[in-house]
Amino acid sequence: MAHEVVGLKVGASQLAAARIEVNGSARLVQIATAPLPPGIVAAGEVRDPDALGAALKDFFKEHGLPHRAVRVGVANNRVGVRTIELAGVEDPKQLANAVRFRAQEALPIPLDEAVLDYQVLSESAGPDGVPVRRVLFVVAYRDLVDGYATACKNAGLRLVGVDLEAFALLRALTPFADLGADERSALVAISLGSERSTLAVSDGRTCEFTRVIDWGGADLTKAIARELEVEADVAERVKRSLRLDGDGVPEGLTGEQARRAREAVSLGLRAFARELVSSLQFYQGQPGSLSLREIVLAGGTSQLAGLAAALEQMVSVSVRVGDPTVNLAYGKKVKGGEPGPPHAVAIGLGMGL
Repeated sequence: MAHEVVGLKVGASQLAAARIEVNGSARLVQIATAPLPPGIVAAGEVRDPDALGAALKDFFKEHGLPHRAVRVGVANNRVGVRTIELAGVEDPKQLANAVRFRAQEALPIPLDEAVLDYQVLSESAGPDGVPVRRVLFVVAYRDLVDGYATACKNAGLRLVGVDLEAFALLRALTPFADLGADERSALVAISLGSERSTLAVSDGRTCEFTRVIDWGGADLTKAIARELEVEADVAERVKRSLRLDGDGVPEGLTGEQARRAREAVSLGLRAFARELVSSLQFYQGQPGSLSLREIVLAGGTSQLAGLAAALEQMVSVSVRVGDPTVNLAYGKKVKGGEPGPPHAVAIGLGMGL
């Protein structure tokens, strides 16, 4: 029997939703976006649940989105993700206790202040025949999750799940094709947000590593504003019309101003590239890490012309802009417009179980 889920991404400056019909496979029915006033959400946390609740209520009403099944995403470095192996634990209650114990060892979060979830990724026999389970667990501070839950409740939304944006991103951008063991390599998915960017590394099946980087499209806007000595709204318009892969001149600028704006964006992008390389080096320093296959971008900032090619030169890994509908069916006309990279996280959330 078919059912619908609305994936909801709450960013610092924008709300994005994807309405997904699930009936054996997933079909995209509708997308919607709306600006969110500054200060309601910051650093991935809800600062004003009442204001967010009011904004969500208006957003769902304006776009005719169903209230009965909503999945929201979180992206914050106060969320811990680990993969562990547990041997000889078969009873479900014992497994849950073992995961809690290992979580308390691995992450500096008091469990009475946390929300813990886990999933068994695989099961195999150890050298002595004892079953070994590979388990992925996620621990988040309870107040972080409660902020989103309270806002959704205030908006009259039935929250059926809270998921990591990193998992949703991989769900949307990673083809379901199963890679052979001899082909295993890491796909790096990045959602470039307004204030922060979510990075997720996958082996094609599971999330191997995730991190939130305090850098986003707003940093490029600020760089242009400083360089050209213009207001933020003017700098934002310049950024959206600028090309990093050519010498075109956006309307209203001189050739010299366009050159300076491109240089400012390039410098801002190099700052992100350094953070990205540092994160990927940390990942590759972990036992069992994989070689990097490619970087796939999503989020509104990924659509800046020439950004993917410029980033590829800086990090020496293949970079492309991803297609968040790679695992979806959808008709010629999706209500709300054409789906694209800005909707990747919302789509991935709607695809979640």
